[in-house]
Amino acid sequence: MIRIMLVDDQTLVRQGIRSLLSLPEAEGIEVVSEATDGKQAIDLMPEVNPDVVLMDMRMPVLSGLEAIQSLSRLGRLPPTIILTTFDDDQLVLAGIKAGARGFLLKDVSLEQLVGAIRTVAAGGSLVQPTVTQKLLSGLEHLQTGFPSLEKPDPLTERETEILRFMAGGFSNKEIANSLGVAEGTIKNHVSNILSKLGVRDRTRAVLKALEAKLV
Repeated sequence: MIRIMLVDDQTLVRQGIRSLLSLPEAEGIEVVSEATDGKQAIDLMPEVNPDVVLMDMRMPVLSGLEAIQSLSRLGRLPPTIILTTFDDDQLVLAGIKAGARGFLLKDVSLEQLVGAIRTVAAGGSLVQPTVTQKLLSGLEHLQTGFPSLEKPDPLTERETEILRFMAGGFSNKEIANSLGVAEGTIKNHVSNILSKLGVRDRTRAVLKALEAKLV
């Protein structure tokens, strides 16, 4: 069972998502906790210990971004998906920089929501090039906080191939199955990719690669 914490100040949004995730199509996924702001989410986190967090960005008391940043600093950020609208580009990018695994629009379909939750729970991310280009188009207006990529260590052909899979949100196991190799081999490649790009997680690796036009 994938245990979900839902963080959103809008009651209708929470009720809608909870209802969707109670349908047969979402078998194996359960909303175990709800919070109405970032502070409440942080307070509940140790008790609930969710597998995946669905986090709104704009909330009173403590915003979703502030909650993600705080949990990340404490080393207590669970796999987190940002719930967003079309006008939240810079907040989404800042949230991903802080450690979120990706983002979903609030009008997402049930199939997309379930797929996203399962992907993130399995260790994947939701930073897909076709969606993320809109965010990256505003990078020049936002300090990304990434070290310069003027002279990155070159990626091998295989590492570039795996990085493209990572950008598509695939987990290590899914990449291994697609390439016909052991999952441990993919883990080693991913570690090398993170090291060469100078980042600490898969999501930042994808964002940085997209920014530098490596994929």
